[in-house]
Amino acid sequence: MTTLIVLFNLKNAEQQSAYEKWAREVDLPTAGSLPSVDKFEVLKASGLLTGGPSPYAYVEILRINDMAQLAKDVGTPAMQAVAAQFQSFADQPLFIITQSL
Repeated sequence: MTTLIVLFNLKNAEQQSAYEKWAREVDLPTAGSLPSVDKFEVLKASGLLTGGPSPYAYVEILRINDMAQLAKDVGTPAMQAVAAQFQSFADQPLFIITQSL
């Protein structure tokens, strides 16, 4: 199974409540219901285990069952709108594709 991990900070710290509300009400239900996505989580970082702040404020974890289907899913008008909204919040997000060992 492929897991997509997205690491990001917000473009503006004042967007925190607006982003978190949007993530709960729009992003999680929309992206989480895609045929290609088995599970979708948005996590808020609270710090490093060794102490100090995390270099990223948020982590998204998407369990993908079919990468070809994901490409189709994100091409829909609804997901294009969600992606544009995400880009308005996220400052240079990193999209990391991973595989289980």
